[in-house]
Amino acid sequence: MTASIPKPILDAVKLADRSWQPVLMQALAEMAQADPGYLPALVEDTYLPTQGRLFAAFMIPLDAVRYVLVGEGPYPREESATGVCFMDGAVKSLWSETGLSKQVNRATSLRNFMKMLLVADGRLQPDNTSGSAVAEIATNALSPASPYIETLTELQANLTRQGFLLLNASLVFRPDVPPVKDARAWQPFMEVVFQALEQHASQHGAPLPTLVLWGKIAEQLHVLPSSGRFPRAVSEHPYNLSFIRNAVMQSLFGPMKLLYKQT
Repeated sequence: MTASIPKPILDAVKLADRSWQPVLMQALAEMAQADPGYLPALVEDTYLPTQGRLFAAFMIPLDAVRYVLVGEGPYPREESATGVCFMDGAVKSLWSETGLSKQVNRATSLRNFMKMLLVADGRLQPDNTSGSAVAEIATNALSPASPYIETLTELQANLTRQGFLLLNASLVFRPDVPPVKDARAWQPFMEVVFQALEQHASQHGAPLPTLVLWGKIAEQLHVLPSSGRFPRAVSEHPYNLSFIRNAVMQSLFGPMKLLYKQT
């Protein structure tokens, strides 16, 4: 079956953690069986992420996964699309002297996620999450003795430390293909990933990871046979302002203190 999987896709698998590589190969084989033409057509098209980062989310070892966060798809900008859910590669610093950094404010999902964390932490009021309200927090965050993290790299490290596999419902973005269409093509792949997590939990007597589903495209994974057996936390996609006030997300993420320096 590997003969029907294009070489650029196979090369991308090699960049994933070793524990995931057999799973990814099986998942790609299921995709190829469901739609033999999809992957060959994909590599002939222009898609994001570039630089072989298609499976960058799978750098966390399989046995470290405690949550599977599923967003919609990669950011539609080459520098931003890292292969990791809502981690915008154009973002370096999280803060500026006037509040959140310009790059964070451009990455709408990331901006609203950070504001949700600040509301959950009691640092922002739900009815006032404007830039001026964040400014005082940012001043504290930029001070030498600040307890806050300063970069997106640190935020991603905190999420990984909590056991988050940061996926998207579609692992690719193509400007000429609706994300929901690509996401349907990746469903056989996602089913194998869920099965691997379920099997690992069963073998080790561990609880199943929690599926954290953001938005309507991610919610469509409920059609997969294995997904119904996982605990889940569901919300609107973070690009919606209402995400900031989502009580389910505040309850899930608040205790993790993701904006604080951790060891």
